[in-house]
Amino acid sequence: MVVKPRRTTTKNPPILSHEFIIQNHADIVACVAMVFVVGLIFQMSSPFASIFIALHHNTTRSAVTGIQPATPFDDEILYTVGWKDSCAIFFYTLIGIVMHALVQEYILDKLTRKLHLSKIRHSKFNDAGQLLAFALISTIWGINIILRENYLSHISNLWEGFPHAEMTFVLKFYMLCQLSYWLHWVPEIYFLRMKKDEIPSKLITAGVYFAFITFAYLTYLSRVSTVLLVLHFIPEIFISLGKLSFFAEKEQASVWLFRVGNLFYIFARFLSVMCAVLTFWFGLEPFASQALRYLGLGLVGGLQCYLFFQFAIFHAKRLKGTGTTAAGSPKKSKKTSKEVSDLPEVDQNTRKQALNRKVKAK
Repeated sequence: MVVKPRRTTTKNPPILSHEFIIQNHADIVACVAMVFVVGLIFQMSSPFASIFIALHHNTTRSAVTGIQPATPFDDEILYTVGWKDSCAIFFYTLIGIVMHALVQEYILDKLTRKLHLSKIRHSKFNDAGQLLAFALISTIWGINIILRENYLSHISNLWEGFPHAEMTFVLKFYMLCQLSYWLHWVPEIYFLRMKKDEIPSKLITAGVYFAFITFAYLTYLSRVSTVLLVLHFIPEIFISLGKLSFFAEKEQASVWLFRVGNLFYIFARFLSVMCAVLTFWFGLEPFASQALRYLGLGLVGGLQCYLFFQFAIFHAKRLKGTGTTAAGSPKKSKKTSKEVSDLPEVDQNTRKQALNRKVKAK
């Protein structure tokens, strides 16, 4: 996506116009979310507002025996899947839009001003930064759930007692936040004014994430999906860091980050397939139907094969391109001059001076 520079004009756009909504979308969405939060204060509107903010469909079980507790001090609140989850997804989608704008304005925009990036690099830098923030939070949160639920020390917890209709608060909230994040990219296409050729790829990516997580959530596979999401996001952290370092012209750091990210990417694909085979083929055999087992294993295995195939093609083309480095060196200078011309006029001289210093240093 290409972020268009703001117009330096003192005239404000008309209220409720497209330009007005795009410039102030974070404030507008935050005000809508605050309506639900303020609704919790008043007794008349509190039941309605809590449907969107709090988690519902809870059941109480004894932490010792697993049945209804004899005293209120020895119970564990668990949650099931229900229609009110769609209301919570709507509210936290609004929160995702606000958080997206906060990361963009207070972190990424400040970095891009210092780096003087071209329009194309500016767009890719923002994409990598947004993905890094979400992948980092999802990985840390997911690892915390895995350790709390003892999925590593007792890996049989991934399939024993299936169907896992009841979830802890943290696990259910994690799944709903994952769904909300990928759903928030639909309005972001309008807010970010993406080009028409960029919209299909963004919709397909968000749609695949949303469809797979929804399938896991509705079929009570939240435990194994949490493990698979953590395995998927770990290499994304290093690859996103490598992209940010590359766009910041920290070439040595970016090379090592890409190498580590590629290594983790390959391991993540194999570990995901192993986890899927262990869970769907062997673990769920006495608990789930054959249709669910074959479908789950086929979806996970097919997705991992597709990701690895795309990874192999990308690096094969990259290695093939390195063979024509000598012939492509003049093109590199043309590309650099084009990137300089894409910069704002006030930043072009600064960029040219930095490039001249690099040439003299060599």
